[in-house]
Amino acid sequence: MRKTQRLITFILLFVVFSLPLKAQEESDNDFDLLLSNLDVHGFYEIRSGYRIRKDKYEKDMSIMEQRFQVEMSSYLDWADFKVKGDVYGDLVEEQADFDLREAFIFTRPFSFMDIKIGRQILTWGTGDLIFINDLFPKDWQSFFIGRDTEYLKAPSDALKVSLFSDLANLDVVYTPRFDHDRFISGERISYWNSNLGRIAGRDAVVHTNKPDRWFRDYEIAARLYKNINNYEYALYAYRGYWKSPGGQDPTGTQAIFPDLNVYGASVRGNVAKGIGNLEFGYYESDEDQSGHTGRINNSELRFLAGYSQEIGKNFTGGIQYYVEHMLDYGQYKDSMPSGLDRDRDRHLVTFRLTKLLMNQNLRCSLFTYFSPSDKDVYMRPNVNYKATDNLALEAGANIFFGDYPGTFFGQFRNNTNIYTAVRYSF
Repeated sequence: MRKTQRLITFILLFVVFSLPLKAQEESDNDFDLLLSNLDVHGFYEIRSGYRIRKDKYEKDMSIMEQRFQVEMSSYLDWADFKVKGDVYGDLVEEQADFDLREAFIFTRPFSFMDIKIGRQILTWGTGDLIFINDLFPKDWQSFFIGRDTEYLKAPSDALKVSLFSDLANLDVVYTPRFDHDRFISGERISYWNSNLGRIAGRDAVVHTNKPDRWFRDYEIAARLYKNINNYEYALYAYRGYWKSPGGQDPTGTQAIFPDLNVYGASVRGNVAKGIGNLEFGYYESDEDQSGHTGRINNSELRFLAGYSQEIGKNFTGGIQYYVEHMLDYGQYKDSMPSGLDRDRDRHLVTFRLTKLLMNQNLRCSLFTYFSPSDKDVYMRPNVNYKATDNLALEAGANIFFGDYPGTFFGQFRNNTNIYTAVRYSF
């Protein structure tokens, strides 16, 4: 990861500085224009959090870091440039690090085409913190330890081409080397280890064998979409790999990312006094299409229906219903030891409530995941107060409940934490 960040930083700096300098030979004004258009933003943040339940596999601190982000952008007649990166010191891991969030060039060579190349944050689909056809990398570790929600989206090193027409619009994203999720590995968050049959953490960090060859282990995603009568319709396709580990190697010692193809569709638009959405995805597990290989995820069908609206002055609410349906379930049960198999269907309901107060400077929100099939719950209460134009104060929690340690949210019960943050933006 760090090698990739250094490579992208070098390439972008070369483009930002070398190309304008070459252009300066033709026009003395280009480099001055690049500098005069330079825009710099960022923030300094202190964020701390602690577990409120004892976890013998992890530290009591869930997060304890200082973060400094700088975002620089500029443009010339033919392109826009942007670099955004975070330097942070982490007392939990007892180290300092750099996270290159964005480093891209954006250009519009034709009126019907946009091109963006480099490190970028990508997203599409209709779900609210539920992702079906959004197969771009997520940072689940940041999400669960109390970082800002923006860090749920991890960056992609990709080429994005957008084509526009009266008939429909098309986005194509090519990632030359697989960008996996920043998944739960046990280093910061304890998890259910099926091999050990218990909760594990730093004593059993997940080791992976991931595809990492440039231009061979690639991903490609496409979205075809069109607005019709204020409704957005979209079709999706993806070829790549399960974004988080989706199986184990034959020895059971390494987690793997099997081949994955996804085909989906969505619609979103006005319903009554609010916004409604439907989304569907077929997950084709290409390395286990018959479902006989218990060590690799089966193919799945995924469904989502959602609705949100304003239910009072500065008060909005939203609800979603989500289902994962495993295909070839009989073959899966036959391949798994008794008692270790999962249910055919996983049901999930989400609720979001957001209230703005004090001239909209105070935002109180609660996002809740509830699975009636797994009998587990994940709650995300958050309060954010904008004290001045530059200073914001925040407090929140990640609260997990579950009857069984092997369910998705139930496995994180001991990771329940509270956190606070102070951010100064410039």
